[in-house]
Amino acid sequence: MRERIGAAFKEAMKAQEKRRVATLRLVQAAIKDRDIAARTAGKQDGVSDDEILDILSKMIKQRNDSIAAYEQGGRLELAEQEREEIAIIQEFLPKQLSEAEMQDAIKGVISDLGAESLKDMGKVMGELKKRYAGQMDFAKAGAVVKAQLGG
Repeated sequence: MRERIGAAFKEAMKAQEKRRVATLRLVQAAIKDRDIAARTAGKQDGVSDDEILDILSKMIKQRNDSIAAYEQGGRLELAEQEREEIAIIQEFLPKQLSEAEMQDAIKGVISDLGAESLKDMGKVMGELKKRYAGQMDFAKAGAVVKAQLGG
């Protein structure tokens, strides 16, 4: 992951793509921050690819929140800028599951774990995050899991 992001950053620098350079610089800074935190916690290797996927997912979520705020405030040019950043970040995430694929994945995990009630929601969400890191919106998945477990 790091190499892909670094290579894309270099390409963007050579092509003088300002928005892409700025976005990838933010991604690299977020990863570096997590690396520093990991080292102080005793992990000398820094963060794993799964953790990088988590960072990227959180960055997309932040931008979606910003888009809503900008649109509410009538700042459409800033909302568009956030959408461009989301598109750049998404290039490094695995393909997102469709709504139907997400439903099927959740049903499969629930049956694999034998989950029956809302008490099992934490286990189900943990397993989904392990199996489908970066492939689904876990906020939406949480609502679906809750509904399927009778919440």
